[in-house]
Amino acid sequence: ADCDQLGFNLRSNIFQGGPLKSRSLMKDSYTPDIFQKAIRDPKNWHGRRTDELGKWHQKNALNLNLQKALEDKY
Repeated sequence: ADCDQLGFNLRSNIFQGGPLKSRSLMKDSYTPDIFQKAIRDPKNWHGRRTDELGKWHQKNALNLNLQKALEDKY
C-alpha cells in the first residue's frame, strides 16, 4: 500500500523538487567587484597559514602516492 501511494505521488508530480535557479545570500549581499578583487592565496587560506606540520603532511601524501605508483608499475 505504501509503495502504491508513493508511486501515485511520483506519477502525479507532487514532489516537484527544488527551485531551478538557486540564490546565494553572499552574492546578494556584495557587489560583483568584491568577487573580482578577491585573490586566493594557497599559502594563506581561511586566514591561516600553512605551517610546517601541514607542509610535512603534503610531502608525506606525495611520497605515499609515489610509492604506491611505483609498486603498481613494478
